[in-house]
Amino acid sequence: MKPPISSDIRQENRSFLNRIFFAALFIFLGLSVLIVRYWYLQVYSHDKYITQAENNRVKLISDPPSRGYIYDRNGYVLADNKPVFTAMLSPDEVQDPKRTLQLLAPIFNLTNEDIVDILARIEQSKNDPVTIKIGINDQQMAQFSERKPFFKGVSIQSKLTRSYPYDELFAHVIGYVGRINDKESKKIDKERYAGTDLIGKIGIEKYYEDLLLGKAGHQAVETNVHGDILRKLDNTPPIPGNDIYLSLDYGLQKIAQDQLNGRRGAIVAIDPKNGDVLAFVSNPSFDPNPFVSGISFKEYAALRDDLDQPLYNRALQGMYPPASTVKPFEGLGAIHYGLMGWNDTIYDPGYFTLPGDSHRFRDWKKGGHGTVNLTKSIMMSVDTYYYKLSYQMGIQRLHDWMVRFGFGSQTGIDLPGEKSGVMPSPKWKMDTYKKAWLPGETISVSIGQGYFLATPLQVANATATTANSGNKLTPHMLKRSEGAAVIHPIDRPTGQIKFNGTKDDWLKMQSAMEETVKRGTAKGIYTPRYRIAGKTGTAQVKSIAQGKRYNKSALDKRHWDHAWFTGFAPVDDPQIAVAVLVENGGGGSHTAAPIGRALFDYWILHRKSDPIVPPTAEELELIKIQKAQAKAQLDAERDAKVAAEKAASQATETLPVNKPAAKPTEKPAT
Repeated sequence: MKPPISSDIRQENRSFLNRIFFAALFIFLGLSVLIVRYWYLQVYSHDKYITQAENNRVKLISDPPSRGYIYDRNGYVLADNKPVFTAMLSPDEVQDPKRTLQLLAPIFNLTNEDIVDILARIEQSKNDPVTIKIGINDQQMAQFSERKPFFKGVSIQSKLTRSYPYDELFAHVIGYVGRINDKESKKIDKERYAGTDLIGKIGIEKYYEDLLLGKAGHQAVETNVHGDILRKLDNTPPIPGNDIYLSLDYGLQKIAQDQLNGRRGAIVAIDPKNGDVLAFVSNPSFDPNPFVSGISFKEYAALRDDLDQPLYNRALQGMYPPASTVKPFEGLGAIHYGLMGWNDTIYDPGYFTLPGDSHRFRDWKKGGHGTVNLTKSIMMSVDTYYYKLSYQMGIQRLHDWMVRFGFGSQTGIDLPGEKSGVMPSPKWKMDTYKKAWLPGETISVSIGQGYFLATPLQVANATATTANSGNKLTPHMLKRSEGAAVIHPIDRPTGQIKFNGTKDDWLKMQSAMEETVKRGTAKGIYTPRYRIAGKTGTAQVKSIAQGKRYNKSALDKRHWDHAWFTGFAPVDDPQIAVAVLVENGGGGSHTAAPIGRALFDYWILHRKSDPIVPPTAEELELIKIQKAQAKAQLDAERDAKVAAEKAASQATETLPVNKPAAKPTEKPAT
């Protein structure tokens, strides 16, 4: 007989069985979780993790297109592409971009502003590579190569960037490209600009951005754990941007800039037959190349704060009193309204007074010109004739006529930022100043002064219209485009100015402008080799009190009159119309007119037989070296002068103050 099992033993057996059960249950649940997890990873999420693993090995890299080239009418490259080394950062491979950029700063000379800009672009990049520095030099390349293992996700790539071979010569026309900023990034099509850091900022580069940009491609590449590219797997090539050919002529542009000879001013030349812009110069100018890679704050501040304003496009945006250059257009208004005929005359005593007013509006010639008809008024630029004419015409009719020549509105040229000038009217003054128009203001407007403001481009275009007997064209830069992009039809309005006169009246005005060159105010540029029609102008900058005469020697040079010349040639077959403005140049006859003659000579006499061609690559390199040396010398002289002035100032502050000697207490012995 077995001894009875005690209750303690039974309790132990139950506890042991319970432990085994729970252990088995735990093992079963654990195995179940593992099996479920395995199924989730291997079956349910198979495609997802295969893609992630592949993405760690295979990367899709944007392949930016090459930007279209820009040529002049002769095929000379005005905007080139050149390969440079560029530092790139892949945000998905860098854990702390800010720390990485701070470590890279001494290698690539990054400023705090650069780092802030790069971080902003990283936030918007969606893991696309972001440019750190364009134009890495050999020293920076060597320094980075030594430290490359510490900078995962940072690489040096060879990329094309923009280059402007002729520096400041075409800067205000071609413009420049620069890095896409935060404001632009929010507006652009991210897919079109994939892998591209540059966008047109001003000039042709901005206006024809869509044509020049091209279409991005893509590359599928295999990488290692460090992000280095091992091989290319697939490639969708980019489509290059269109090449565009401008109507500008290198030789004429060079002549125009050389003629200004460092003076502030602007020159515009137009083909009256078709509206082609042949030359477009604003001086002083600037070198656009530093803007491509990112101009330093010091360099930009120097340009921005320069008293001569080299960044200001005078030809397109400069609004000046057009002075007597408008008299031919206004004279045609006399014919249009039937106020004066070609044989009608006025007497010029040297001044004009409004009825009931003692104020005398002076003619430029003391004592006047005597009996004057319309032809003589143009030839000798008789102010009094236009004082009387404008009084008869009235400001409203004068306004309505002059706007037909394009004054007071944009010409429609294919450049961004054009100013419209001011062709005043009573409504304009009320809207602008909340004041009524005064009769004396009409007199000032009649000779291109007062509220009347025009750009050199407007004056050149109005002259081209006159040379074309009233057929008004839209000035333009683009001649043709070559590439995959399709140019949509460009709206270039044309049409005959509505005129109550005849074709013969246009010819007579052209003849009057020719007499100006033969026997009038521009006779200094006359040549028997071809026929020139022209009109000079002298725009008053500083007002002169009643009864006083202009004294150039007593004025600061920046208060001297602006010098104008406008004209076209040859008269019998107009090929070129020009407008020349020299700021504070004095009289138009001796300052601006000879410049116009130089342009006419080149275009008509020398362009085909002895054309001006660009320098060779070697010559360009030598010119750049010479410019760099000259700039370095000027900077050194300026820095030395500043240092000397600072030292002198400090020395003055530390000198002991000379006090008068104390009064002796007793009389010195003799």
